[in-house]
Amino acid sequence: MPITESIRLGLLLIIAGYASSQQFEEIPEWASDAIWYQIFPERFRNGDDFNQPTRDSLVNPNEVPRSWCVMDWHRPWNERASWEHEVSHRLEGSILNRRYGGDLQGVIDSLDYLQKLGVSALYFNPLFYSPSHHKYDGSSFHHIDPFFGPDPQKDLAIIRSENIDSKEWHWTHADRIFLRLLREAKSRNMRVIIDGVWNHTGRGFFAFEDILQRQQSSRYKNWYKIESFDDPETPQNEFNYKCWNGYPSLPEFARTPDGRSLAEGPKEYIFKATRRWMDPNGDGDPSDGIDGWRLDVAEEIPTGFWREWHDYIRKINPQVFTTAEIWGSSAEFIKTNGFSSGMNYRGFAIPVKGWLIDGRIPASAFATYLESERTSRTAHAARVLQNLIDSHDTQRIASAIANRHQFDSYLNPDWFDYDDPKRVSARLKHYKNQPPGQKGRRIWKMLALFQATYVGAPMIYYGTEFGLWGADDPDDRKPTPWHAIDYEILHWYRDVLTLRRNSIALRRGSYEILEVDDSRQLFVFQRTYDEEQVIIAINRGNSKARLDPNYMKGKSLQLATDSDANIQSLPALTAAIYKQSNQMKSIP
Repeated sequence: MPITESIRLGLLLIIAGYASSQQFEEIPEWASDAIWYQIFPERFRNGDDFNQPTRDSLVNPNEVPRSWCVMDWHRPWNERASWEHEVSHRLEGSILNRRYGGDLQGVIDSLDYLQKLGVSALYFNPLFYSPSHHKYDGSSFHHIDPFFGPDPQKDLAIIRSENIDSKEWHWTHADRIFLRLLREAKSRNMRVIIDGVWNHTGRGFFAFEDILQRQQSSRYKNWYKIESFDDPETPQNEFNYKCWNGYPSLPEFARTPDGRSLAEGPKEYIFKATRRWMDPNGDGDPSDGIDGWRLDVAEEIPTGFWREWHDYIRKINPQVFTTAEIWGSSAEFIKTNGFSSGMNYRGFAIPVKGWLIDGRIPASAFATYLESERTSRTAHAARVLQNLIDSHDTQRIASAIANRHQFDSYLNPDWFDYDDPKRVSARLKHYKNQPPGQKGRRIWKMLALFQATYVGAPMIYYGTEFGLWGADDPDDRKPTPWHAIDYEILHWYRDVLTLRRNSIALRRGSYEILEVDDSRQLFVFQRTYDEEQVIIAINRGNSKARLDPNYMKGKSLQLATDSDANIQSLPALTAAIYKQSNQMKSIP
């Protein structure tokens, strides 16, 4: 039958529509094998004693005494320094002004350790110039924070001498040590992504500072949504602007009049800063740049901007990886806005809290929560989701486990109190500021094993593998306890992550549930790739659980959280891995 012109046109439209839907699901091949490690730079490691933060570098230096000094890395978290007693009688009155001196040299010094841990990809919380400890209030996007580098004072002088013209941008000492870090990481086959905070800045951002000084005369007045300028003829200050989540310290960039993108000024600047880190020497070869971006409050930025930005960065590097901070169901958002992946709170962290940590939902509900998010996207997209459990925005795993029996019911049955400030603050009398006991440590090991074997890329928050514990922000941002390592937990993370690296079935294999038993709280699934089969069995119950001999036939025990685990049964609170293939395949 001949194809009529109308049919031909219809087919072309269908093909074009399919291509359009596919262009926003570009995922780099390397992401399927990633094992992520999240680094909060100021608290990870101090590698240089000569670049310490100063009182003048704080957000509001006049609000802290002149006796202020950098904190002793080894000082117990709840023990205040002498200068803190001058500020407040309570810890929360001074804790945000603490600085510990973490820097990029500390990360470089730790790369061999991270490689041995099994890590193959690093995610950095914001590195850009900023006065805060968290650095989500950027003063610049084209410079690394001077106090992360070897010569802060010279770098500050360089930054102050620049103007908006990107041709006038220089490479500071901190910028250059970051480029060195990239080279060192890549020599170890590690990928690196950094935080992009494109929704808002700090008040110290060069464009906003110019507005504060010049008001309506500022060349940057259209970069932000200024609701009212100051009238010099009146005694009061009428200056007001839109800020993120009501925080005056975080002024938001303006949008286009139709609301579909960011305003032209900040958008152009962001594009230039983006290229700077993706292709530092500007030769068209992105191999010397970062491998991708984690994007803050991604849902609050217009889709039009994300599409433009993703089209731009994939021309620089077709293998770039982008991941969205998104707390709800993410499949449609990721696809529509061009992201490669997302932080998998909804499809991993939250159900893990409900079942594995709290044991408050049945195994079948756990399986359903997992399936809902996993099957809402392609198999390839599911493989690269960042499966985190804790982060800089949540209480740490150890503390979640230690506080698992605090309440009889959840405030939100669908949320499992995953990140509810009414339940996870260290300032609450009921909250246990301590690591979990022996039963909790068994749960912790089960959790780590599941994170290393489930569909998606495991993401470890710095210090978790050392046994670090802490409530929600700011207690989840303690300095890494290099001097007080929990070696049992560390060795366990190293074992399960190494096992994942050496198994193509765990990294890229299919997923099949073999058994779910609510009465025993037993959950058994299989990962398969070609001839390699791996079975993971988790007994969250309080008594021994026998395993079905039909699916265990021909398997051998590979790794277990309890030495009494075997091919027939699992002790209570035990997880185990069984394999069929004689040789697990490592990454080429």
